[in-house]
Amino acid sequence: MDTIKGFTFTGKRGRLLGLILALMMVVLLSGCGTGGATEIHSDTPGFFNHYVVFPLSYSMQHIASWFGGSYGLAIIVLTLTVRFALMPLMMRQAKSQQAMKQKMNIMQPELDQLKKKYENKTDTASKQQQQQEMMEIYKKHSFNPLNIGCLPILIQLPILSGMYTAIRLTPELSTHSFLWFKLGHPDWIMAIIVAILYLFQAKVSQVNMTPEQRKQFAIMGYVSPIMMAFFSFSAPAAMPLYWMVSGTFLILQTLLFQRMYPAQPTAAIADVAVPSATLDAAAAALDHEADRIASPARKQGKGKNKSSRAKGKSGKTASNTKSARV
Repeated sequence: MDTIKGFTFTGKRGRLLGLILALMMVVLLSGCGTGGATEIHSDTPGFFNHYVVFPLSYSMQHIASWFGGSYGLAIIVLTLTVRFALMPLMMRQAKSQQAMKQKMNIMQPELDQLKKKYENKTDTASKQQQQQEMMEIYKKHSFNPLNIGCLPILIQLPILSGMYTAIRLTPELSTHSFLWFKLGHPDWIMAIIVAILYLFQAKVSQVNMTPEQRKQFAIMGYVSPIMMAFFSFSAPAAMPLYWMVSGTFLILQTLLFQRMYPAQPTAAIADVAVPSATLDAAAAALDHEADRIASPARKQGKGKNKSSRAKGKSGKTASNTKSARV
């Protein structure tokens, strides 16, 4: 919508700002939080590891024991549990965005008149005056363009990143199989399924968008499936399984929200919330990069562990190590 494209936190710029914010949060949580750990234990150092990753990893192992040691089912159950826990926040965000759209529809005639008033004026003073009058219209209708609903995004980012890290650092997954694939090895069929699911999720998200919004979202809608496919081809199949369950849930959640909060027939403001599928892609990309950067430290850590085990290898040491994992 041309009337508000120039505003700092709305339209295309706002979406880019939201994506950058999401990427920064994942970098902080995934790059710094794991501390170069190769396995997750109760005594693994790091605030993020201790309070987010380990509880998720422990829950996964506990759930697996309910299903005869099936870590595939444990990943599915834990992923659905996390997504259902986040659903009220996402519902609140969807409701808030719909309220913003309705207010924007009411203001639109005034904004159109304002645009027409300054249509042929290109000097700086006129542009500043136009912005000032636009803010007065916003104030008149109690419309806050900064109210973009970032809280659900900020809350779910550490949880989604924690899920990724818990699956990656739980060693039991590497030796288990589920359906036709081994959880610890890449599987190209799972990679293709994930790419198709996230492409479909992007299409579903565009149903209630205006033509202009779809143009702005077009590139992002294809970037997410491509990223997910790229990392799924090289990641252990446990990760594509998590992304597949998460993507399926997102599709159903999006369809539900579209029924609960239907689009208005008139033009609506372009929301700035980062799509959930994009968050998954961002988390996967940046956690993958964190793995690559931290890999030399991990190799060094493994060497130290091997040498220490060679010096003091005893039944008592093995027993202590096992109790530390519990």
